[in-house]
Amino acid sequence: ISGKIEAELSQLDPEEAKVFLSDLGLTEPGLNRVIREAYGLLGYITYFTAGEQEVRAWNIIEGTPAPAAAGVIHSDIERGFIRAEVTAFADVQAAGSQKAAQEAGKMRLEGKEYIVKDGDVVSFRFNV
Repeated sequence: ISGKIEAELSQLDPEEAKVFLSDLGLTEPGLNRVIREAYGLLGYITYFTAGEQEVRAWNIIEGTPAPAAAGVIHSDIERGFIRAEVTAFADVQAAGSQKAAQEAGKMRLEGKEYIVKDGDVVSFRFNV
């Protein structure tokens, strides 16, 4: 990783940065690789929550059960956990939206024993 190249990339607009990386024979900035490696070393994965107004990414340790993953958002959600509505990100991307993926039958209901996977799009149902 070259600090000089990373500094130059940060000054370019996205299209120019893409061409610059291509000219160097790279597909992505070095910072992206560092982040991905750090996540791997720490054992982190990312899951998403999506609403009409926003999509959020949440970091958890790999192997985290659904109630504990919900607790990252708020302890009340963990305490009152009922179930998780889970759609794989790849299915959301292929369908074009979370709603379209759900209409295509790609959403599944998971209970307290479910281990959240990297890239899951999750809606937690809870009662406090």
